[in-house]
Amino acid sequence: GKSLSPLMEGQFGWPKIELSETDKALTISAELPGMTENDVQIEIANGVLTIRGEKKSERKDEGRYFTERHYGSFQRQIALEDVAEDKAEASFKNGVLTISLPKSENPRAGVKRIAINAQ
Repeated sequence: GKSLSPLMEGQFGWPKIELSETDKALTISAELPGMTENDVQIEIANGVLTIRGEKKSERKDEGRYFTERHYGSFQRQIALEDVAEDKAEASFKNGVLTISLPKSENPRAGVKRIAINAQ
């Protein structure tokens, strides 16, 4: 298949996304420190996986200790090929979102290049 490349949108290339592929599955992981599963939405439509997230800013003012963090929002889109979209699974642990997409046993109909064997 063609190499996988997330379409980068948003600022500073955040979050960091990693794609790994085996014969059986495609795994996408995103580092989202400080976020929870409630801050993130995952959708698959027309062969494109979209990960969206928004983190509200946090303000703390405790005497002399002051911190303000603003994460903002992000959106990442990743084109999927030949995965079983209905079997996608996602988990969120220790600030890392992991999406697992099993490879499809019946690739979606579309343009397929056929190898020509030299005689």
